[in-house]
Amino acid sequence: MTEIEIGRGKRGRRAYSFDDIAVVPSRRTRDPEEVSVSWQIDAYHFDIPVMAAPMDSVVSPESAIALGKLGVLPVLDLEGLWTRYEDPATQLAEIAALEPGAATTRMQQIYAEPIKPELIAERLRQLREAGVTVAGALSPQRTQQHWKTVVDAGVDLFVIRGTTVSAEHVSGRAEPLNLKRFIYELDVPVIVGGAASYTAALHLMRTGAAGVLVGFGGGAAHTTRTTLGIHAPMASAVADVAAARRDYLDESGGRYVHVIADGGVGTSGDIVKAVACGADAVMLGAALARASDAPGAGFHWGPEAHHPELPRGERIELGAHASLEEILFGPGRQADGTTNIIGALRRAMATTGYSDVKEFQRVEVVVSPYLGA
Repeated sequence: MTEIEIGRGKRGRRAYSFDDIAVVPSRRTRDPEEVSVSWQIDAYHFDIPVMAAPMDSVVSPESAIALGKLGVLPVLDLEGLWTRYEDPATQLAEIAALEPGAATTRMQQIYAEPIKPELIAERLRQLREAGVTVAGALSPQRTQQHWKTVVDAGVDLFVIRGTTVSAEHVSGRAEPLNLKRFIYELDVPVIVGGAASYTAALHLMRTGAAGVLVGFGGGAAHTTRTTLGIHAPMASAVADVAAARRDYLDESGGRYVHVIADGGVGTSGDIVKAVACGADAVMLGAALARASDAPGAGFHWGPEAHHPELPRGERIELGAHASLEEILFGPGRQADGTTNIIGALRRAMATTGYSDVKEFQRVEVVVSPYLGA
């Protein structure tokens, strides 16, 4: 480990973002058509290693169905507009029309509407009837309150997603969620995060989680670094959590926990490097919010943007550049890594000679900061 002296009383480990590294070609190449980018978590198989982030600008019941049919694992935010309003079209249109200076305050008011358990059940039923894998997300704070409604409605995968989720939350005010007991008693696979260090991820794996989200989510619309001073460069974070997965595999006698990069994965090159660092899949927010058929209408925000007391995100304008299908599979119409992202992943794997995602995790990488290249 390389530590740098910040001052006489503090040292810090050097960490790397995706922009700081590059993938290196090997002695072999392949045809892109012969490369497999599929992945499987528990009993559920997906054609591409992509989860759609539980953000209202990305996943609605309608876009979840469309994404599911394209091979994505869509995750619906069960604390979002679709579980607060019978038809949130008016609220979505208002959010898209807000002046930047007024956006946070008004969104706090819009999201103050209570979550309705009957709407949670209704939205999950919509997905199940459409024949796609049903995945819903709750924050750790809301899981205790709504998990039974979610499970009774028939969810395939349960996602517990927060800025930081730990296996050991300490509270003197209320009994915290016992993650290990909760996962043990639940009948469905649980994906949990974010985590950004080896130790935190290893503890989450020991709770029985099927997958760990790496990062703090909401990269493009997140201000956690500014408001809380917390940040984890994603290349190092994914590699650290992948090391925890390797060690837990030995410790548990062969139990494999999936590593999912969540946040800071905005272009096809970021996806390539996330897998190269050890990710089994990526969770995409802004990359899919750019779609003309995404519910955000060219705008993007996460749950942090409307926190009632301490917002740690913002509504940003991305524009609507292509359909969801074009963003995923092309044809690409921009040379910036925002369209045909799966085609780019295939080509990167083929160019470096790897035939599937698991193999590609072993590709050589070098430190090559973009600004210094």
